[in-house]
Amino acid sequence: MAAVPGGLFAVYKPAGVAWNRVREAVETRLLRELNAAPGRAPRQHVRFLPAPAGGDGGATGLVATRVPVLADHPLVRGPRFRRLKIGAGHRLDAKASGVFVLGIGHGNKLLTDLYDCHLTKVYTVGGLFGKATDDFSDTGKLVEKTTFDHITREKLERILAVIQGTNHKALLMHSNIDMKTQEAYELAVKGLIRPMGKSPPIITAIRCLQFALPEFQLEIHCLHETQQYLRKIVHEIGLELKSSAVCTQVRRIRDGVFTLDDALLRTQWNLQSIQKAIWDCQLRVRTEIEKTLGHQEESCLPKMDAEMAQAADS
Repeated sequence: MAAVPGGLFAVYKPAGVAWNRVREAVETRLLRELNAAPGRAPRQHVRFLPAPAGGDGGATGLVATRVPVLADHPLVRGPRFRRLKIGAGHRLDAKASGVFVLGIGHGNKLLTDLYDCHLTKVYTVGGLFGKATDDFSDTGKLVEKTTFDHITREKLERILAVIQGTNHKALLMHSNIDMKTQEAYELAVKGLIRPMGKSPPIITAIRCLQFALPEFQLEIHCLHETQQYLRKIVHEIGLELKSSAVCTQVRRIRDGVFTLDDALLRTQWNLQSIQKAIWDCQLRVRTEIEKTLGHQEESCLPKMDAEMAQAADS
């Protein structure tokens, strides 16, 4: 009998699809496979049935017979699984694509633990110089066209350096840490200097990957962002360069411990692939939660230990 998997895994969300539609598609596929798997045999109970009549026409007796419980018949009981508790991690809007983390069963608690870790997310963001739209994307309503021939990669990288420097100051301010203390040094060594509560969006690193006018591509490491915030950054870069720019693509390539290599494509949204993906990421999730939150009692780590041991024995 198939068992419901429990834990965290990542899928690849394509652009043009809402995040909740992706979650529903995964749930539908899992329910179909779980309900199609062979179930346990129907329970048996004892019934006293009339014995076949003899040739002499005498009175018939009763014979004890084991028969299946009709309540266990699939046509009476219906599907064994009707709903799965699948939670969504950091969401992606409809225009964005990339790594999208989901949790099943106790994985919903792990999603909360990872959220409390405030891990960095990484995006590749495409831009196009020369025009501006009402929503900062290339599909929005055109509001302005500008020249861009004066823009060079060196000028763009100077703007990116200013953005990173400004955000680094914000990172230290919202981390609420005295940088002259031993605690700050130890956190810096572990890579844990970051806001552990709510804060405005913060860019921890930004660099230019490709530059071929009018197009360019950036890699942005950030915290507490939205995809629309990243589109606005592209717009503001255009303004700083005495031009304009729209965002052509927002693609998340990393969400905490999950990367593109971990993200399951739509053809892999099946029970076997998801079970393997959950198993493959368990140790990384455990390590990150222990390092950042430093606790086990209030998380699902003991349960993960038991499941990993059980899987190793099987």
